[in-house]
Amino acid sequence: MARAAKIYARRRLSILVALTGLTASAALFDSPAASAALPAPVSGATARGYLSQLTVATEDRTGYDRDLFPTWITVSGTCNTREWILKRDGTNVVTDSACTATSGSWYSPYDGATWTAASDLDIDHLVPLAEAWDSGASKWTTAQRQAFANDVTRPQLLAVTDNVNRSKGDQDPSTWVPSRSAYLCTYVRAWVQVKYYYDLSVDTAEKNALTKDLANC
Repeated sequence: MARAAKIYARRRLSILVALTGLTASAALFDSPAASAALPAPVSGATARGYLSQLTVATEDRTGYDRDLFPTWITVSGTCNTREWILKRDGTNVVTDSACTATSGSWYSPYDGATWTAASDLDIDHLVPLAEAWDSGASKWTTAQRQAFANDVTRPQLLAVTDNVNRSKGDQDPSTWVPSRSAYLCTYVRAWVQVKYYYDLSVDTAEKNALTKDLANC
């Protein structure tokens, strides 16, 4: 059963990679709705099932370079990935002809802060790029890493307070989770969903932390 699930996950990744065989000026997906909501993660039960199937492996970030994960690419019209996420996650967002947010309001689910300037927001890779590299992305092609770094379909990208995102860095849930406890369950469910979809491994401390946090979801 686990083997079949892994094969299915790899097939899904192959499909996603095919979509990213486009130039940087082409859309990653077919005109995603600018008003789309942040994708909800899988249920706690599903996340626990996914976690049980993830490979446990020791981390080694030798060779990681952020430039190996091309960001931000054009997603729809004149909007690149960052701009598209800001439009999706904000309220009453107004943009100019270049899709740059000129006004709006953004709620950061990690810390509960609300911002009215897009410059106060970072677009967080929920599973950080360095973490992905260490968990299996070092073996991917550039197209696969680009797909991961610009994935607007799964709960992998979201607008959050910039300094909170920077304090998180490339940490996994064994050393960092959002300070807003009400978001913890959502965060770990999303983490496991992304790792499962991309067939990424977890280390022992990471799996233990996820197991503990998911028990309450």
